[in-house]
Amino acid sequence: MGAALCAALTVLCCIPAVAEAVEVSATACVLMDADSGRVLYEKNGRQRMLIASTTKLMTALVALELGEPSQVITVTAAHMAEGSSMYLRPGEKLTLEELLYGLLLCSGNDAALAVTECAGGLEPFVALMNEKAAALGMADTHFANPNGLDDEEHYSTARDMAQLARAAVNEPTLLRMASTRQASIGGRTLTNHNKLLGRMEGCLGLKTGYTKAAGRTLVSCAEKDGRRLVAVTLQDGDDWNDHASLYEQGFRVLRPVKAVERGLRLAAERAI
Repeated sequence: MGAALCAALTVLCCIPAVAEAVEVSATACVLMDADSGRVLYEKNGRQRMLIASTTKLMTALVALELGEPSQVITVTAAHMAEGSSMYLRPGEKLTLEELLYGLLLCSGNDAALAVTECAGGLEPFVALMNEKAAALGMADTHFANPNGLDDEEHYSTARDMAQLARAAVNEPTLLRMASTRQASIGGRTLTNHNKLLGRMEGCLGLKTGYTKAAGRTLVSCAEKDGRRLVAVTLQDGDDWNDHASLYEQGFRVLRPVKAVERGLRLAAERAI
């Protein structure tokens, strides 16, 4: 049994990362095992960059830690914002859950500002976002706002965003919302911007982003045979295809890992 265990561990340690032949258009990219945190592929993974609306994964994570989905929030004029919008109206009352759908599906910058009421306002909420980033080990990340609008003090890395994605997929309410293709909220029909949900089997969603300075950003998660991987691309003009290719290669790499784990489990059962 001991010899078999050593041999199996040797195999696991020697499983290669995703082949160098994988090419992505992204300036920075990471493919990571969502369970172990093992990096399977990386390109400029530690380079600090603008992250646009993928920021909203942290916004949603912090909001769900602070408030209950049924909490009612009153929209004010201060919550109006430029860019992508849920088209909130001052005086409107919505639950935190409804606002989070607007945040995660149609990427509402107004929804992002409204959910900061969970912490009593914008500044304390952003401070909590940075505290959460530190707790997750996101050492090269700093948030200046909850919506991802460009700011010199607002940045992250592909590696850090992959760590955020791992936390996000372990928050059931967030994952449920991020994987929803369409929702009706207050007379609005909200459609998820993440086209991978319809294009790729096993995609669990997460978050898109875009500004002119940041380019296209995308954080996603996919599951196959009980394994979950997360992928992050920053400044990527071909992100849908890049994510699909990364997952195809990543799950191929993990097949022998799964086989070894199955063998170890059977050996342990026989030894009992």
